[in-house]
Amino acid sequence: MKKHTLQSPFSDRQYMLSRDFEIYYYNDKTPAKVDFHTHDYYEFYFFLEGAVSIQIEQKVYPLRFGDIMLIPPGTAHRLVIHDSNVRYSRFVFWISLAYCKSLHTASGHYTYLMRRAEEDKLYIFHNDRITFNTIQTKILRLLEEIHSERFGKEAQIPLCVNDLILHVNRIFYEKDRPASERMESSLYEKLLVYMEEHIDEDLSLEGLAEIFYVSKYHIAHIFKDNLGMSIHQYIMKKRLLLCKEALLSNESISKVYSSYGFGDYSSFYRAFKKEYGISPKDFKKEHRKISSVT
Repeated sequence: MKKHTLQSPFSDRQYMLSRDFEIYYYNDKTPAKVDFHTHDYYEFYFFLEGAVSIQIEQKVYPLRFGDIMLIPPGTAHRLVIHDSNVRYSRFVFWISLAYCKSLHTASGHYTYLMRRAEEDKLYIFHNDRITFNTIQTKILRLLEEIHSERFGKEAQIPLCVNDLILHVNRIFYEKDRPASERMESSLYEKLLVYMEEHIDEDLSLEGLAEIFYVSKYHIAHIFKDNLGMSIHQYIMKKRLLLCKEALLSNESISKVYSSYGFGDYSSFYRAFKKEYGISPKDFKKEHRKISSVT
């Protein structure tokens, strides 16, 4: 789904319609003036572009690509427009107090940034481009799920929401840790982004070690520590998941396996059957049956 199809027309509504969360992609040619206001929910604001700043209480925060603002309930804020002729793009993510409370009950890791914003008055979090693009991928995945009519949509959306919230909290928690630990985290994030963008290419340990100027043993260690699996297992699972989703979209089997890094059908067949317990052909056939019934 193309990014522009996920866009919402801007609304100056400052209350939630949903009980738990809402997320919007706004991309305006002319920014609308928004006066000082407060919410009774948490607002995550992911900045893409525009000649604007955000004023929170008495302080004005200039914004650059990749900045995340977190505005707690009851905190007065407003948009400051510097040039109304510059396109203004951002993602806005609202989370209710009740939903945050349920997440915190599940794990305090979900609300690390909320506590920092409320206790330390820390509202803005900067990102480099690669880190923010990883976040943006998760946001777009969530928006695509919301706008889709796919089977299991109602179950998948909360999983995407929780994954996004935990991912953002993890990034900034790890930035607050010692430099040596942050470097490993940064490398891990960059590896994930690179593999996402080159999933159909050679992703051998040797090749990745050359690209990132570290030893292949160090990369293997980072993946094992973060995911509990080898980098080869991760790549295989990622490729198979993409293949499975493509088959659900009625792509031909030959196009699917060649598009996602499988050199031949036999290796794809073996890996797919081992992972899902069914051959690609039978999986496609079963999906057709289910689609025809529904």
